[in-house]
Amino acid sequence: MAETIDIRELNMRIEQQSAFVTNLTMGMDRVIVGQKHLIDSLLIGLLSDGHILLEGVPGLAKTLAIKTLAQLISSNYSRIQFTPDLLPADVVGTMVYSQKDEKFHVKKGPVFANFILADEINRAPAKVQSALLEAMQEHQVTIGDNTFQLPDPFLVMATQNPIEQEGTYQLPEAQVDRFMLKVVIDYPTIQEEKLIIRENLHGALPEVLPVTTAEEIVNARAVVRQVYLDEKIEQYIADIVFATRYPDRYQLTQLKDLITFGGSPRASINLAKAAKAYAFVKRRGYVVPEDVRAVAHDVLRHRIGLSYEAEAGNVTTEEIISQIINKVEVP
Repeated sequence: MAETIDIRELNMRIEQQSAFVTNLTMGMDRVIVGQKHLIDSLLIGLLSDGHILLEGVPGLAKTLAIKTLAQLISSNYSRIQFTPDLLPADVVGTMVYSQKDEKFHVKKGPVFANFILADEINRAPAKVQSALLEAMQEHQVTIGDNTFQLPDPFLVMATQNPIEQEGTYQLPEAQVDRFMLKVVIDYPTIQEEKLIIRENLHGALPEVLPVTTAEEIVNARAVVRQVYLDEKIEQYIADIVFATRYPDRYQLTQLKDLITFGGSPRASINLAKAAKAYAFVKRRGYVVPEDVRAVAHDVLRHRIGLSYEAEAGNVTTEEIISQIINKVEVP
């Protein structure tokens, strides 16, 4: 009975704390036409302290989405355009010699902001991509002998173009695994497309004013961590991730030769975190199986290795995840 009261109290607290989610969503909807899934994914990443990798053809408002989100939250925003000649110092900063003082000073790079847009991240070589690793995982940057903490909240949204592969560097698995979600964005519907044409011909985009603060986001994250996750849901998450590693244990023998490696423990952690954030966005104090299913594709699609047979047969990670979700028993 005590647990029921706790859940009820938590629901009330979430109802109060999640009011800003509506304001953020409305603000995003004013600027971005459609792309509901993209907006939800950005909120999940923001609330669960996770980074997002966006994949989609050019012109689908990937850059505009994070810029708008940064404007809606009173915070700093940096855009880094990744190019083949970019250096790690261009991202994190470097030591600059001052003739006046006759000593080196630290010059901080664009990574010192709340929201980072790493545009076309696969255009820069591995040494630049790895410069982001420490920032993303440890929320700190080391320049020379000094280590600096990054501001809170800190969210990296990286974009990559799946079409043009000339002059690109594939992200290493270790780097890809650092992203909580990989969101694939599709074209808008024909109705949305007409609205986009109309709005762009009309003139400038609507002005966006802050509706919340970075402090409120940090407080909301603390509430998201308190969202109730039942042991049965925990088991469900573990089963889904284990099915990517050992499909034959879950009567999915047909997948055994299609997968070279499954999700890491980071996949299980992020699946639980994303499900909690999704429940929070839906104004609920507890996680239901539908929350896990709603975020499973985004959390797992970049964490499953496809074998040569899968690629030869044009099997995608999406199809594999769908088969797993349909097979694993729902609590």
